[in-house]
Amino acid sequence: MSESHAQGVGLKIVADENIPALEQYFGDLGTLVRYPGRTLTREQLIDADILLVRSVTRVNQSLLEGTPVRFVGSCTIGTDHLDTDWMERNGIYWSAAPGCNANSVVEYVFCALAALKVDWRGRSFGIVGCGNVGGLLQKRLHTLGASCAIYDPWLPDNPDFAPLEQVLGQDIVCLHAPLVKSGPFPSLHMIGEEQLAQIRDDAVLISAGRGAVVDNRALLQELQREKRFKTVLDVWEGEPGINTELLELVDLGSPHIAGYSLDGKLAGTRMIREALSNALDLALPENIGDADNTQAEAGRTPIEPVKESAAPIVDLLLQMYDPREDDARLREAARGTEPMAKAFDRLRREYPERLEFSHYRTAAQTLGEKDREELAVLGLKCD
Repeated sequence: MSESHAQGVGLKIVADENIPALEQYFGDLGTLVRYPGRTLTREQLIDADILLVRSVTRVNQSLLEGTPVRFVGSCTIGTDHLDTDWMERNGIYWSAAPGCNANSVVEYVFCALAALKVDWRGRSFGIVGCGNVGGLLQKRLHTLGASCAIYDPWLPDNPDFAPLEQVLGQDIVCLHAPLVKSGPFPSLHMIGEEQLAQIRDDAVLISAGRGAVVDNRALLQELQREKRFKTVLDVWEGEPGINTELLELVDLGSPHIAGYSLDGKLAGTRMIREALSNALDLALPENIGDADNTQAEAGRTPIEPVKESAAPIVDLLLQMYDPREDDARLREAARGTEPMAKAFDRLRREYPERLEFSHYRTAAQTLGEKDREELAVLGLKCD
């Protein structure tokens, strides 16, 4: 646990230790106390006014009942870890940060394809879940001229809407659905044995939404039986105690960090501070956007493809972010003596700083006009 004090309105704020820029965005409000989010307890909230979490903390009656917490903010896009019904019934304001890391996840998708040496040009995409992440991916693919089929039962009017079977039959299938366990359209194990059988031979399956949308046992059996398609898993059922047998068989694995760009994390923190100020009628600090802009003010980092490269776009993407490094760290952790659950959380806690494409530029003269146009769509500035 760590604690810091600041002049402000005298609130006590308990926060997940992995949330960045807490001092910049919340330090004016009172006392900040940081704990590991996975092991947060009710006793640690006994005199707290504000609770700030990420997706690893289950926030429900057992955690909050009897505490003075009056606002819960999750600096992440999902809400499946929040019992919002109970909080609303008990007068507790809450907010998540929808869309904060959408761009980071979309960049992860393109870098994963680059790492697998899969050319997306001329390939068809299937997107399951078309919210902030899936919707941004769809928009970017349209700009690139790629074919899309979308399955999202909440968005039947989407112009690319198609039955799930058709979406799973595309060349590259991207899963970005939230985890929903009840209601008319549950997503728990939405991708099971029957659905996995519908994925094409030589296709690519990328799961970067919520782990339990895919039945991991069924996926393991599919890959053990006949490894027909390439598989990228950033999210896993049973996190942090993931199935290491499944990890051995996927082509790329990472510890739920697709959205872990510094840009996305800072945006999440800022969005929650704005929501808190609205909920409790608190003034925003004058420098509310300074943390977000810190890296941008430093300018763009120049990068160049490998000389005479046959795939300059691939070179440039992997210079900005190479998911094979995350894959290597996760596999090394699985081979070590540390329990997998602890290693998984450690990799997330110690994740190296990752900047989005907008922080880079290239003046590579070897790039053709089409390459430049596509890189500009993805966010890389081409001089």
